[in-house]
Amino acid sequence: MSNVICSCLLGNNAQVRLLLSQLLHSEMESIYGAPPDGVTDNICEVELQGCRREFFLNNTGIPFSIGQQVIIESDGGYDFGVVYSTAQIARKKFQLKGLEKNGHECTAVLRVADESDNQAIIELKKRQGDIRNACLNKIKKHELDLKLVDVELRMDQQKLSVYYTSSHRVDFRALVRDLAGEFKARIQMVQITTREEARRANSFGPCGCLLCCSSWLQKIHANPFAEKTQYSEAAGNESHAFNITGICNRPKCCLGYSKHEKGCRNHSSAQSAMPSIGSKLSTPEGQAVVESVDTEKKLVLIRYQKSDQTRRFPIDKFNAIFVK
Repeated sequence: MSNVICSCLLGNNAQVRLLLSQLLHSEMESIYGAPPDGVTDNICEVELQGCRREFFLNNTGIPFSIGQQVIIESDGGYDFGVVYSTAQIARKKFQLKGLEKNGHECTAVLRVADESDNQAIIELKKRQGDIRNACLNKIKKHELDLKLVDVELRMDQQKLSVYYTSSHRVDFRALVRDLAGEFKARIQMVQITTREEARRANSFGPCGCLLCCSSWLQKIHANPFAEKTQYSEAAGNESHAFNITGICNRPKCCLGYSKHEKGCRNHSSAQSAMPSIGSKLSTPEGQAVVESVDTEKKLVLIRYQKSDQTRRFPIDKFNAIFVK
């Protein structure tokens, strides 16, 4: 997987996410109905760096709009974010995540970002590039077997979060001391999964669209399928592995929404109607062999041995011609 290309809240990909949220809010009354008169909901959802979204209380007395930059409380300090959802939409998400039942206490939005805050955010982003390069050099210096994914410097510059992936446990105590001495901030080392790395990459999938985990998914699933092998077999052969594997080298999250249990149970019967790869056929043009089978599109590719030409058949037509 490539390194993070944009975890910035002001980039083009972030605008796509905000547009999706704006479309949802435009239909809010048709979905939930008009709120009772005089009742206001002060919970809002704010997107932070790295495509993270958290809930905050709006005690400013000012109604927020989607895409508005705000300054929020963060672990004894302050940070910045972009308003992602408000009112009934934010409350519904809050309830669906079970935070209301758990008595989750939200921190507050301090204020709407002003011109000086916007300038500080721009300067912060510029500095993070230098911090990333410094971290890479220090990781190399300490000969640590880990992959640096992203760095986040809090807006008050009192906390630096370093996100990394590693296949085993890493002793980074010397690295933390080195970073703390140089940047005069509290260092937090955060080990993340390849799925979380893909979300922070804020990139595009094989389908050409923005990754689901970076755009609209509220939660990254550990595994959207009960059995990965179930879907590997459904691909027919190894040449179709890219159809079920994302850039995180895990099963695609989107397939969890396009596949259904009924379809899964019927895979074995569907595959039994498919010919085996390598099967020989007798045709008016001479001997042919089954070259490949696409179980998703239900197509069979055969190759004529005499002319070396190929021809593709829908499975229904193939069975009608060759299966007696």
